[in-house]
Amino acid sequence: MSESKDKGGKFLLGAALGAVAGAIAGIVMAPKSGEETRKDIKDASDKAVKSGKEAGSKFFDKFKKKGEECCKEKKAEAKKEAEDKAEEKKEEK
Repeated sequence: MSESKDKGGKFLLGAALGAVAGAIAGIVMAPKSGEETRKDIKDASDKAVKSGKEAGSKFFDKFKKKGEECCKEKKAEAKKEAEDKAEEKKEEK
């Protein structure tokens, strides 16, 4: 993976963790009853999990697409090389 893509992934991870930490801090500091606070924490964690799954899914889809493109390129290169070698063998005869 290139360095710029790695930095982008780290940035997204940091932003997500920062958002979660901020949400939790806001919930804990709010003047609410324990039951309300627990509900807010559960809702915030559910939202964070959902966001994480969506981000992971998008990353996996991009990763899979890049892998498929790479495989197609390698397959085409191998086919061309095999055809070239077969042609050389025909010319030797």
